[in-house]
Amino acid sequence: MKYIKYVKTKLGRIGIVEKDNKIVKLEIINKNDINSKNNKEIYEKYQEKDTELLLKAKKELEEYFAGKRKKFDLPLNQEGTNFQKKVWKALENIPYGETRTYKEVAKMIGNEKASRAVGMANNKNNIPIIIPCHRVIGSNGKLVGYALGLDMKKYLLDLESAVFGDGGKKQQE
Repeated sequence: MKYIKYVKTKLGRIGIVEKDNKIVKLEIINKNDINSKNNKEIYEKYQEKDTELLLKAKKELEEYFAGKRKKFDLPLNQEGTNFQKKVWKALENIPYGETRTYKEVAKMIGNEKASRAVGMANNKNNIPIIIPCHRVIGSNGKLVGYALGLDMKKYLLDLESAVFGDGGKKQQE
């Protein structure tokens, strides 16, 4: 059984999904059309429940959006290929308030020619925000390719840069 707990954010309502005591997905509820077909399917797909893990995840997301949390401490499990899992693990190592290019992520996983494949793995990330695929940008520094929309990507990066205090610049080693 998959359980869900909702959290209200400035981005809209986010459903945190748990299965077997692990976070498996974030469902972004379309705040512009609460009665959309997709939203109704989300509401029907899971059982709403206050599990210990979902309450912890809700608290951590609220802290993140309040600028008080920079790293999540939650057990995660999302299905994907070995390559996708490698990319998602690398994304978790991009520090809060920093960005990396698709090419840099490809280098992080030991395959510098896999920039496009990194982009496709980002697109398949079912646990955005917690696995911070929004921190990956184009090689020209532009915001590109975010499954939840570029407005949301910009909002998340702006949130992190405001808290970090560097105006969104990539940290230099």
